[in-house]
Amino acid sequence: MTPTVPFTRDLVLVGGGHAHALVLRAWGMNPLPGARLTVINPGPTAPYTGMLPGHVAGHYGRDDLEIDLVRLCRHAGARLLLDKAVGIDRTRREVMLESRGPVAYDVASIDVGITAEMNLAGFAQHAIGAKPLDIYAARWRDFSTRAAKGEVAPDVAVIGGGVAGCELAMAMAFALRASDVMPRVTVIEAGPQISGVGNMVRRRILHAMAQLGITVLTDAKVVRIEEGAVELEGNKSVPAALCVGAAGAFAHKWIAQTDLPLTDGFIQIGPDLGVIDDEAVFAVGDCAVMPHAPRPKAGVFAVRAAPVLHHNLRAALSGGRRKTWKPQKNYLKLISLGGKSAIAEKFGLAVQGTYLWRWKDRIDQSFMDRLCDLSTMQVPQPRGSMAIGAAQILTAKPLCGGCGAKVGRGILSGALAGLAQPSGEVVTGAGDDAAILRKDGGGFQVISTDHLRSAIEDPAMMTRIAAVHALGDVWAMGARPQVALASIVVPQMSEALQARTIAEITAVANEVMAAAGAQLVGGHTTMGSELTIGFTVTGTRDAMPLTVSGAQDGDVLILTRPIGSGVLLAADMAGQADGRDVAAALAIMSQPQHREAAIISPHANAMTDVTGFGLAGHVLAMCEGAALDAWINANAIPVYAGAQALSQAGVSSSLMASNRADAPVEGAGDDLLYDPQTAGGLLAAVPATVVAQVITALEAQGCAGHVIGRLSAGSGRLRLS
Repeated sequence: MTPTVPFTRDLVLVGGGHAHALVLRAWGMNPLPGARLTVINPGPTAPYTGMLPGHVAGHYGRDDLEIDLVRLCRHAGARLLLDKAVGIDRTRREVMLESRGPVAYDVASIDVGITAEMNLAGFAQHAIGAKPLDIYAARWRDFSTRAAKGEVAPDVAVIGGGVAGCELAMAMAFALRASDVMPRVTVIEAGPQISGVGNMVRRRILHAMAQLGITVLTDAKVVRIEEGAVELEGNKSVPAALCVGAAGAFAHKWIAQTDLPLTDGFIQIGPDLGVIDDEAVFAVGDCAVMPHAPRPKAGVFAVRAAPVLHHNLRAALSGGRRKTWKPQKNYLKLISLGGKSAIAEKFGLAVQGTYLWRWKDRIDQSFMDRLCDLSTMQVPQPRGSMAIGAAQILTAKPLCGGCGAKVGRGILSGALAGLAQPSGEVVTGAGDDAAILRKDGGGFQVISTDHLRSAIEDPAMMTRIAAVHALGDVWAMGARPQVALASIVVPQMSEALQARTIAEITAVANEVMAAAGAQLVGGHTTMGSELTIGFTVTGTRDAMPLTVSGAQDGDVLILTRPIGSGVLLAADMAGQADGRDVAAALAIMSQPQHREAAIISPHANAMTDVTGFGLAGHVLAMCEGAALDAWINANAIPVYAGAQALSQAGVSSSLMASNRADAPVEGAGDDLLYDPQTAGGLLAAVPATVVAQVITALEAQGCAGHVIGRLSAGSGRLRLS
């Protein structure tokens, strides 16, 4: 067996720009043993600049435009932190984040692009910069939809008459016209003419804009931006239900506040793409500047620099020799004209036509294909002689993380059947969410333990989810969390990385437990083959805690969270899930449910949390404990975005088959009924007379409550209604 190389160095990529995306692709094909890779980006996707005008014009959908960083990071074996960098401490070698603690690095690279936010009165309140692209693209989608419905005037003002401003103006005018809206689009340029191109291209762009009805104002100085208008010097006003800033490139403000070597806010780098006078930090793309070889801000340079950046990052981590990058002096400009036509310019020469748009389209699609055509996880193939049954297990689908790695309900029930019956201080033992103990002096204590095999690469997020998951057993019994012990297994790594990892895990665990009213009092750590995080938790309740068997005839079933997390995590592991869906699900899974428990528990006859046995398994446990039948309304069950389509395509968790066998449902049941949930919702049996009151109270606290079925006298059957 080939030994696993322990982690010894941390590489942190700040930003999901084009160069970093290509580095992730290359890294996944040939990772550097011993290097742990982390990516920091505000969102799960990053827009591709080359296709933005086509997207705005309506030629490409949102999915065509966006690079899926979740899939790329899964391919590369990297953890993705959905957060915004706000600083860097080069002495401590830490990247400071907006919403969580600092992330340590041994080598870091910055590729965060630029912003087009302008220092104009009213800009922040009434305008949007063309960059960052994802923010602008989202605003444009909303505006164009509302303009097509007649909810806002189709008046657009673009500040900046360079290539970017003109290209976006033509794209927006074309799209609005295609929606049967007659737009008023105005390009406002402070200089005497549109800039960034030669005379021949300028004439062609002006002609194309005139055909689209775009007004071009030159020598126009913007004084301020108001709601619905751009005020110009000389008491002139331009109508603007949407105002877009495209006049120049501006560095992110947080970079200017660092001690990095800067030129006008842009990071100075040398021929090796390393930050000048810092062997541990690199920068690339529009956020960087090469004093020895200044170049305009264009995506082509980031794409061309990616292979050199990839090589030099590996060299910095392994002590190898770095390469030098020499950016080309001239590059081809392909400018979209709104419709499916484009202008090409190089060496002062220009040509125009629809065939150039098709050429540009092929270039752009080829780039995106490189980032979408990723290798999938390979299932180990059995070799040689094996014990009977071993080959079948190896050729089955890979073991899921989270609750998808649990043992089936039937197997577990059989193993627990021989345990001694509760006695003395033990009120209830195995079989419910937690054991119930009598407290001296009155009241009750509940105790439970749970752990999760890591489903994602981020130890902090995995800790948050594991803590919420473990607390679910206490909340489900209507108890107040009391204390917690952590059980942590980390992969083999150097002492420095051990310290970083354990510090992250401990900080998050302490935060989640403290917010729930519990105290983290210690635990146990060890090294193993993979990250595993668990907690033993206790809680207290004055009255008898809720149990799974207390449901009554006529009760209504309320569920607080969607199902489908097992399918999403299985698809993510195989590189098949949409990164936005995975990120959205993780965000819900990491949220505590103390408010839901506080609202529901005073009214519930029975409650549990939906976890590894799937919704059907947990409903069945409620039915068996009270001799009831459950009628489930499949259409009322909330489902995580993307889970249904993946399930219908045949994606499932490795535990789903066992769950299906252990909890049969009468009727054409959806596979997601058997999907194992991690940090799943609370499932409560509530008297019908208080259901409306409970749902209203949940909504008032910003929580969700879904009525998914009802219970009636019976013999423990599950039926779809």
